[in-house]
Amino acid sequence: MSCSIPQRCARQLLREPFQRGSLPVFLAPAFSPRTQCFSTTSPAQSRVGGAALSIPPEVSFKLIDLPATVTRTRGKDIPKFIAEIKGPKGEMSLSIPSFVNITTDETGQKATLSILDQEVPHQRAMWGTIRALLQNHILGVSEGHVCVLSMVGVGYRATIEDKASTVKATYPGQKFVSLKVGFSHPIELGIPQGVTASTPQPTRILLEGVDKRVVTQFAAEIREWRRPEPYKGKGIFVNGETIKLKAKKIK
Repeated sequence: MSCSIPQRCARQLLREPFQRGSLPVFLAPAFSPRTQCFSTTSPAQSRVGGAALSIPPEVSFKLIDLPATVTRTRGKDIPKFIAEIKGPKGEMSLSIPSFVNITTDETGQKATLSILDQEVPHQRAMWGTIRALLQNHILGVSEGHVCVLSMVGVGYRATIEDKASTVKATYPGQKFVSLKVGFSHPIELGIPQGVTASTPQPTRILLEGVDKRVVTQFAAEIREWRRPEPYKGKGIFVNGETIKLKAKKIK
């Protein structure tokens, strides 16, 4: 449907001051077209890849070159060497792509990452990803990663068992988390290797481990059995998670 003549005249009058440059500066924001970004995050990149890594004194950080036969792989991320990180909590390793360079200072307490070409989007994206993974590994072997799960609900509780009746052990000495969350039978989940689980309270589960990905993934698997619901606020909450309660519909 076409616009009416008065509306078209009004729009033309609004455009003319911009074309002549006679519109006062303080009125420009009111008449300028509004643009809304799709994302609420900052449009500028964080540049986290260029930030230096801090290596604690008790952590050993070594770079091991890979043989040419091992570096054959598909895709752009051909591993050039492996970063081996050891600490009091354990050890971790990470394959570093060929376009990422890591330099350490004389003391060995700081490491800096750089890439071959900052104009390549894939290299720029992996720059920050590799740096974040190395930071997680350093923190994991020095202090460890922790997830705290809180169980909210009548009769909700958890225990750590040496044996399970519904799940088979995948490695020797594996323990299991037994959940009572409103089902007719307890839910038994095998604790992944490298993760330590404890229950300081019947409604609290404490997960500790060196690998952040494994710890958080296991916490997500536990949470999946009773996700927080917005009406009564019941469920399994991870690391102080909160949920906005909804009002009940009154008929």
